[in-house]
Amino acid sequence: MNLVLKYCPEMDVHTSTQMTIANIETITYLKNIGVKRVVVPRESSLADIKVLSEGGLELEAFVHGAICISYSGQCLLSSMIGGRSGNKGACAQPCRLTYNLYLGIKK
Repeated sequence: MNLVLKYCPEMDVHTSTQMTIANIETITYLKNIGVKRVVVPRESSLADIKVLSEGGLELEAFVHGAICISYSGQCLLSSMIGGRSGNKGACAQPCRLTYNLYLGIKK
């Protein structure tokens, strides 16, 4: 990000949910270095988004789509099961597969 901000100052830099930006301090830092938009984690509540909006950056939030089972941008399940990294935009959506729960209780 620093290289893009330095060598391509005309480019609008947007962050991803993979940066796990969930507090006003991080928003303030990103604004100060030149970021234009933050994509907030899908776990953000409306109250969270209101607070983050006070940081002065454009915000983007997911309103529909896959309901990931991990914290936004931090999933390794897709790469482990499907061989495709959800963290690189190629999610295999293993969270939508059918699973059986075994509690390990012996009778």
